Amino acid sequence: MNLVDTSNHKVVSIIQARMGSSRLPGKTLADIHGKPLLQRVIERASACHCLSEIVIATTQNGEDDAIEELCHQLGEPCFRGSQDDVLDRYYRCASLYAANIVVRLTADDPLKDPDLIDRVVNLLLQDSELDYVSNNLVATYPEGLDVEAFTFSALERCWKQATLASEREHVTPYIWKNPSLFHLAGVEHDTDLSGLRWTVDFENDLEFAREVYARLNHRGIFGMNDILALLQKEPQLQCLNDSIPRRLGYNKSLEQDRIVR
Repeated sequence: MNLVDTSNHKVVSIIQARMGSSRLPGKTLADIHGKPLLQRVIERASACHCLSEIVIATTQNGEDDAIEELCHQLGEPCFRGSQDDVLDRYYRCASLYAANIVVRLTADDPLKDPDLIDRVVNLLLQDSELDYVSNNLVATYPEGLDVEAFTFSALERCWKQATLASEREHVTPYIWKNPSLFHLAGVEHDTDLSGLRWTVDFENDLEFAREVYARLNHRGIFGMNDILALLQKEPQLQCLNDSIPRRLGYNKSLEQDRIVR
């Protein structure tokens, strides 16, 4: 992959993180092979070539003081904003750090692939007409490898116009639900791998991530293909969490939209 020159862009990866998960409280700092989950995500973002800066965006709740403390220990910037209006948290964080390109990552995905992040950002930077690129417009990658990159102007427009609870909580739905308002592009895999689950929402997910790191961490920053090779060798590992449906959080927010209406 030939990377676009990013010297004229401030590409800021904002990693949203909080301790108050309803399904697995405290998962953000759960240990994965000797390091907190959030630190694993930061390490993977740091291995990207396209990012100018990485910022962790957490809430103002007292329980998230622990996240800010970890960021301080690691020398990483930490922004604190709204708990429920995550879109507002992103907008204010991106404004503070003068981003013109924002890369959205989440702190429950310790298996993010740096090469895939670079690929998504690269596609956005190649075309000045694009507002948004992700690998999830058509789901073909394992859940947990999701990457979204978008312009600050698209984020600002979204922040001003999005009204539904799901749009405020999940940051980008207003963008990708309105292709007539935004120019979108997607990155798809040759093979549909969307049935694989590599995110952390439950204890079973955490166990899966720990088993993967126990086997592959000696390689440093291993990627998607390394994990696929491992699962081909040890297919029983994916059975740890393969019964959990995809996009639980967003589907729950859609239910809340219907209640409010």
